[in-house]
Amino acid sequence: MALATAAITAALSSLSLRPPLHRGGLCLKPLCATLLPSSSSFRARTLPKLAATADIDTSFFDNVDPNDDIPFDPPAPPEGYVAPPSFDELPPESEEEVAAAYEEIYGAAYSGESVLGNDIYVMDGKVKKSSGLLGRKKRDRPNDGFEERVVQVRRVTKVVKGGKKLSFRAIVVVGDKKGQVGVGVGKAKEVVDAIAKSAGNARRNIVSVPMTKYLTFPHRCDGDYGAAKVMLRPASPGTGVIAGGAVRIVLEMAGVENALGKQLGSKNALNNARATVAAVQRMRQFRDVARERGIPMEELWQ
Repeated sequence: MALATAAITAALSSLSLRPPLHRGGLCLKPLCATLLPSSSSFRARTLPKLAATADIDTSFFDNVDPNDDIPFDPPAPPEGYVAPPSFDELPPESEEEVAAAYEEIYGAAYSGESVLGNDIYVMDGKVKKSSGLLGRKKRDRPNDGFEERVVQVRRVTKVVKGGKKLSFRAIVVVGDKKGQVGVGVGKAKEVVDAIAKSAGNARRNIVSVPMTKYLTFPHRCDGDYGAAKVMLRPASPGTGVIAGGAVRIVLEMAGVENALGKQLGSKNALNNARATVAAVQRMRQFRDVARERGIPMEELWQ
């Protein structure tokens, strides 16, 4: 074996690109053919592949120049075909569709009105009792007699050095429906955490709402916060709470059953809720005014 390897190496080293030279009547070409006896069998194994490629019809490319500009000619569409609209031309999603999508993911609607018919007082209905997404546990509400109502949940962004930082802002109103109410706001990366933070902030800002025995306001009053202005008026028994948006939620959580409310300025939910709180803080009971003046209550209307 060593002698055959040495002979093949010597023969290959003597090859060159020039035509074979006859030295003493000996040609190198027959020598190479004798040294590689398996080349015939190798060529025999490659013949079927060459025969297979010869069956492919390539006459289509004979008259095609790859450097020419070939126009694109797509086939004609069938009859009655209507092209689908582009995503830029689709109509914008309505508020009902957005509310239904959020309610499907996180639970009941955050405005206090369910679009899919769920319980509006169960905000964590979609969260598992044992553990939620990414191992988060269900939030335990404090048993302090206050009820929570989510006014609004929005996704907000903060531009930082590396890009945009997404988070959720929640507005929550808490109240015992006995004259105590508070408005809070909180931000977090998750909706449940944002609601928990805003509920805690609302409990730290509890105010008292003066009411008569008919569960209405003692007198009319206006309140403003920022660009929002709210008008509150007392109502007779049986009227109900005639107000909308955040004003209605604040009055219901305070326990007011007969009142009129109107938003006169901005439609911002947070500013209107705080303007309602500012309005009820300006109200005073008749007995408190009479006590400060040092006169009986009957003399207030004289």
